[in-house]
Amino acid sequence: MSEDPTRNGDAAAAELPAPGAPGSPTRLAASQVRRLRRIVDAASKLAEEGGFEGVRLRDVAEASGVALGTLYRYFRSKEDILVYVLAEQVDQLEQALRTRPPRGDTPRERAATVFTLTTRALTGRPHFARALLRAVSAGEPETTVKVAAFHLRVSKIVLDALRGPEEASAELEAAATILQQVWFASLVGWTGGLHDARTVIAQVDDAAALLLDPR
Repeated sequence: MSEDPTRNGDAAAAELPAPGAPGSPTRLAASQVRRLRRIVDAASKLAEEGGFEGVRLRDVAEASGVALGTLYRYFRSKEDILVYVLAEQVDQLEQALRTRPPRGDTPRERAATVFTLTTRALTGRPHFARALLRAVSAGEPETTVKVAAFHLRVSKIVLDALRGPEEASAELEAAATILQQVWFASLVGWTGGLHDARTVIAQVDDAAALLLDPR
């Protein structure tokens, strides 16, 4: 897992995405960092217990020990908080893959490793995963930049797996983007009960076979 500066209560300050401008770094005092961490952890716990509907801003504020008005200084909506939580999950995935790169002799095999790991990690916490995916799919204006960044980051993770030690090509870049889109669409189907996690993995592998296997 990546080092999370918000868990270090002794730090004087930490670089974090600005609440009002997703993706832009800002300098927060230690007390603000701790408050942000409490808010994010409270929202994560509520999502774990009750899914998307279980995350209500008043409950998040109460559970994190902050006033509702204070919470709004950090996040504009529950979708905003949950998309932030999802970005932290991507942080952890990136760190895990840096520590242990995906195995496989071919791009398709390495892609299968990444998508299997990621899908199992998400769907293993169904209420939590459905809350995050619903937030990403909500189309809220305040989360647009964060959602776009999520898709780009996952595509980059997939591209790194596809290319292995080689240089990336335009073909692999296109394949990574398509596979990320297939995976996300299949996950949305999973959230609606259309199929199980194994089907998500299988659908992405079918797409990988079409895109990557030699003709």
